[in-house]
Amino acid sequence: MFLQRFGLWLLLLTIIFTTTGCGGPSAVEIEGNKPVKIKIWRTFDGPDTFEDIMMAYQKIHPNVSFDYKRLRIEEYENELIQALARGTGPDIFSLHNTWIFGYTDLIAPLPSTVSIPFTQIKGTIKKEKVTELQKRKTTSIQELKKNYVDVVSEDVVKNEKIYGLPLALDTLALYYNSELLNAAGIANPPQTWSAFQEAVKKITRLDIVGNILQSGAAIGTGKNIERASDLLSVLMLQSGTEITGSQGQAIFGTEQNGRTPGMDTMRFYTDFANPLKEVYTWNQEQPNSFDAFVSGKTAFFFGYAYHLPLLKTQAPKLDIRVTALPQIEGSRVVNFANYWVETVSKASPNQKWAWDFIEFATSKDRAKTYLEKSGKPTARRDLISSQIEEEYLSVFVNQILTAKSWYHGKNAPVAEQALIDLIDEILSGSPYQEAFSRAQNKINQTL
Repeated sequence: MFLQRFGLWLLLLTIIFTTTGCGGPSAVEIEGNKPVKIKIWRTFDGPDTFEDIMMAYQKIHPNVSFDYKRLRIEEYENELIQALARGTGPDIFSLHNTWIFGYTDLIAPLPSTVSIPFTQIKGTIKKEKVTELQKRKTTSIQELKKNYVDVVSEDVVKNEKIYGLPLALDTLALYYNSELLNAAGIANPPQTWSAFQEAVKKITRLDIVGNILQSGAAIGTGKNIERASDLLSVLMLQSGTEITGSQGQAIFGTEQNGRTPGMDTMRFYTDFANPLKEVYTWNQEQPNSFDAFVSGKTAFFFGYAYHLPLLKTQAPKLDIRVTALPQIEGSRVVNFANYWVETVSKASPNQKWAWDFIEFATSKDRAKTYLEKSGKPTARRDLISSQIEEEYLSVFVNQILTAKSWYHGKNAPVAEQALIDLIDEILSGSPYQEAFSRAQNKINQTL
């Protein structure tokens, strides 16, 4: 019996020394060599925009592989919600900046530290592969504000937690058909809304019964204007309208400081679709604003940097240019942000790896690689100077420091549709107070 016990004890010691002290892999080495597959779901961008970044990460973490999936925007959110509910969702997924707080229950926020095995070659004479566990601090809120433009921290931070990091940031600008401006005797595109109104009046042509023969600008309606909710939102923000209150509730139709700036903004906006107004230039019978612009039916189109390649493809013969979004003369400059952030699923078994990769991808050098591949404007302050001289991107980059957004509740599409419906209700003659109350209620039901 003694010999049996001694033999068993000797065998255990042999195993222990073989796997630890005698060259066996340590726990860190085991973790560093354990295969990790990170599933990434995004929209708009193909894997080519991420390929260099993923390969660079794999050089320092050879145990990591990627499963990159691009989904069409029309199906993206529905597919994402269903996959997360089934437990088959991605580790990393993109969220629009207005969607973030509708997903907080499904997100693992950025931890304060991550501990990741890091393999490197050490030694001068005898080269050997060494795997070490590196614990590092992640991006703090203070660093977030330092590295990114203001709207990012306003959108991604809740309860002192960071819920996502962006690779790029787009802003709403004014595209114009220079030939139509030249024909109307307009030497330079408008920089203020009053100048915009005058330009619209010069360009617009009506027949004897009031039908629009040549539109000056695609503005004033809801359903047939690309991103109409964004255009109305930025007009409200420029006019000083508080779109939401301290608790996130919609208040854009209420009296503020003795006036109703939200309603005043709506009057300004819908005047462009009112046949009784001098600035009448558009109506609900017009085609989609993008289609009208590429066909030369309207001179001005409000769009984002992502519209640029589409415009070039669909209207290669038009002399299309872009300028800054008009502002209210004498008031502070306000632009509108539209962007996506990368975040991590709470259900992911690879949370620390996923966040480590997001921070790697959004770092200055890697983000620059992505921006060069995708042709998008930066969200980082330290990359503004590298894009400021680019012919088309400079307009959008110049606007990111003054870009704003607003809390859309937990269902951003409902909030956007509420604004579009509000526009069309006003055009159909609904009383302002009633229409604004209905729109606010629709948004507040999603909080």
